[in-house]
Amino acid sequence: MELLPNQNHHFDIPDDVIYLNAATMGPLPVSAVEAGTYGLRRKLHPWGITSEDFFADSERIRPKLARLINGDTEGIAICPSASYGLATAAQNLAIDPGQSILILDDQFPSNVYTWRTAAKKVGTTVRTVGSENSNTPLSDRLLEAIDETTAVIACGQVRWTDGARIDLEAVGKRAREVGAALVVDLSQSCGALAFDVEPVKPDFLVCVGYKWLLGPYSLGFMYAAEQHRNGHPLEQNWISRHGSEDFTRLTDYQDEYAPGATRFDMGERSNFALLPALEAAVDLILEWGVDRIEATLAVKNRALCEKLAEIGLATPIEAERGAHYVGATLPESSPIDLVKRLSRRNIHVSQRANCLRVTQHLYNSADHIDQFTDALSAELALESV
Repeated sequence: MELLPNQNHHFDIPDDVIYLNAATMGPLPVSAVEAGTYGLRRKLHPWGITSEDFFADSERIRPKLARLINGDTEGIAICPSASYGLATAAQNLAIDPGQSILILDDQFPSNVYTWRTAAKKVGTTVRTVGSENSNTPLSDRLLEAIDETTAVIACGQVRWTDGARIDLEAVGKRAREVGAALVVDLSQSCGALAFDVEPVKPDFLVCVGYKWLLGPYSLGFMYAAEQHRNGHPLEQNWISRHGSEDFTRLTDYQDEYAPGATRFDMGERSNFALLPALEAAVDLILEWGVDRIEATLAVKNRALCEKLAEIGLATPIEAERGAHYVGATLPESSPIDLVKRLSRRNIHVSQRANCLRVTQHLYNSADHIDQFTDALSAELALESV
């Protein structure tokens, strides 16, 4: 597969800034800013916004979001956050007392709080799968924990703290064997790591737009499997109802929803600035190709891991992490303000517990990695070996 050349020209990143933190927030491409600005400026002259415009942007982006996960357009709902999609999933899944909900150790808080609340509501428990046995990959530990008492498995394609990869195809297969539902959070992988709903068959899937999709904050999407598309939405908004395109008849109240997962759309989904910005970012990702993005970042991160090893920092083997994600285990002696120290050098990474999370993208160069590892070595007072 042909790798992608550096794509820095699509972004407004100064030459002296080394941004290695896409897992926290991906930078907007210039094209997304332009699309969002144009959309925002439309409201300067609201008389030019027609009833058709309330539907055009969302219906144009749905098939593009579906392509990212090889799903069908009717399964896509537009939501403001991962927590919104997770709450929708929790509301539409049957969980009985005596069953359990399975999550990962150190999972993102929105996932933890959602499923704790769901468990409390029905009087059941949340079981947490840890990685304390370093000889067993996290993915294998999750598979071992799934049994006939499992009602829901909620996890990502990678763990957000360190990039530990989950074999979702195997997890999906095991979930179906025991009759459990699978809820997948792709916020830390969609757009950078290939995913296909067909072999995984999640019940629900959620994803924010502001990380690896390089889109704006406060906008994302949810996928609902076909068997859940007659479920109960969190909101009862007007635009998700049958016939809402005809503004003259909105008081002919409808019990029937629009087809597919549209019923799960958030209220005021017709955001004339955010939807065009996200669409422009997704267009760029589709142009590059997620497979090529993954392959390119895999090569970049192999080189990064080699450089980190040279200064004495361990990283997971490639088979056990997302190809786009590197989490380096920090020594106990590392300064507590390491991230701030690097930031003062215009080098931007993040830290989760004792893991330094380094998430580069197509705008980064080999020179960025050299500068980063040199600065990191100096701050940790480590000598190259």
